[in-house]
Amino acid sequence: MDILSHLIQGFGLIAGWTPLFIIVAGVIMGIFVGVIPGLSPAMGVALLVPFSYGLNPLYALILLGSVYASANYGGTITAIAINTPGTPSAIVSTFDGYPLTKQGQPGLALGTSVVASTAGGIFGALVLIFFSVPLARAALSFGPAEYFALAVFGLTIISSLSRGNWIKAFIATLIGLLLNTVGMDPFTGYLRFTFGVSELSDGFSFIPALIGLFAVGEIFLSIEREFPFKKKAVQKLSGKMPKLSLFWKMKRIILQSSLIGTLIGVVPGAGATIAAFIAYNEARRTSKNSEKFGEGALEGVAAAGASGSGSVGGALVPLLTLGIPGSAATAVLIGAFMLHGLTPGPELFSKNADVVYGLFASLFVAYAAMLVLGMIGNQLWIKIISLPKEILYPFILAIAAIGSYSVSNALFDVWACFGFGLLGWILRRFGFPTAPVILGLILGFLAETNFRRALLMGGWKIFFTHPVSLIMLILAVISFFYPLLKGDKIKQAKLEDKLKI
Repeated sequence: MDILSHLIQGFGLIAGWTPLFIIVAGVIMGIFVGVIPGLSPAMGVALLVPFSYGLNPLYALILLGSVYASANYGGTITAIAINTPGTPSAIVSTFDGYPLTKQGQPGLALGTSVVASTAGGIFGALVLIFFSVPLARAALSFGPAEYFALAVFGLTIISSLSRGNWIKAFIATLIGLLLNTVGMDPFTGYLRFTFGVSELSDGFSFIPALIGLFAVGEIFLSIEREFPFKKKAVQKLSGKMPKLSLFWKMKRIILQSSLIGTLIGVVPGAGATIAAFIAYNEARRTSKNSEKFGEGALEGVAAAGASGSGSVGGALVPLLTLGIPGSAATAVLIGAFMLHGLTPGPELFSKNADVVYGLFASLFVAYAAMLVLGMIGNQLWIKIISLPKEILYPFILAIAAIGSYSVSNALFDVWACFGFGLLGWILRRFGFPTAPVILGLILGFLAETNFRRALLMGGWKIFFTHPVSLIMLILAVISFFYPLLKGDKIKQAKLEDKLKI
């Protein structure tokens, strides 16, 4: 009852035109940040910290919290509309969202994304409010062995991304893991595979690689196949939104993905991207229509959206309860807290309960605003992707170049983006999926560094003597082989049906 009374007081603190305006403004800016490739949620929050200095602590934090809450959803918009993920976690939204757009059903994909993102965000906020302390303590038990097991568990999604050819998916993952080794060795400091190029000392920037593989690679392939253009980018675009009954049918997937996103978000350093990949994998593994994933399954779109937003509430758990950032954006939020004389941690709830619960209440309002604005804005995106290809493709390439350059203001990143675009084009041309390459880039560093740390701490046995690590490795084996075995059964059933005919 004490938590509920504090939460009611929190709603009372934001029940005014000024805080409501700040929340809506934050949501709009967050969506804008997510839509632009190269601007991550962390960058969006960081850009607005100086502007929050003149506000009182509560108003400052609800502004930054609203930006953080809506930025992940913003990234899914361009992922679905033009195959250009605005944020790293939005990669997963391209798997089924963009195929729906190519089928002329962007309204279904965009509508599903915003509703699932809202549901995931609200779920994460509820977990943040009622289960913060025990979850934060559990997250602190993660050591190198557990992080390595988490990375391996994340890599098992390649069996779900194989689309009938797991060998090609496996090779694509290896390409991503190998590209991740470029740059300075994290333990010895030696340069690896830089070939004298100083810009590669820190490895490839993730955002240019992401934009290049997905957006630029897709455009190169389309130009090769369809030039000269004679038709519009998409034929018979439908702005039809999904019905409420459809979400009721997907309630298990949305709830499951929200839970996975929140729990993984609690683990410091894991983040929304890993959460989205794992949630998508589990959604496909447990779905009755798993064969439709990757070809325009609304369940896949819902899993990506719900897990991405769910991770926001999860990442705030260690920040508020222990003062430990759960993601890059929450690391920036620590600076904002201190700028306003607040210290995240256990004493924050006793000394500044009004600010904490005002922030909690603002998250619910922010997600409600995101739902309304998202539904209204979807029609605008449908009009944009209806443009002729002669206009749309140069527009996407310009966004790709600007987004890549904005990461570190370096022209090298722009060239890297187009280099990854060529790689994406070649892989697509020969039937290799590009998503596993990104998966290898994301999880390669996490796996390598924690594997080596674990070996230094206790040798190879440490992976099997730590219960959490052992359980996650067992789950990884099951997660990897289950889709393959299920796929074989489906193929066998189809073959038997043909023989009967």
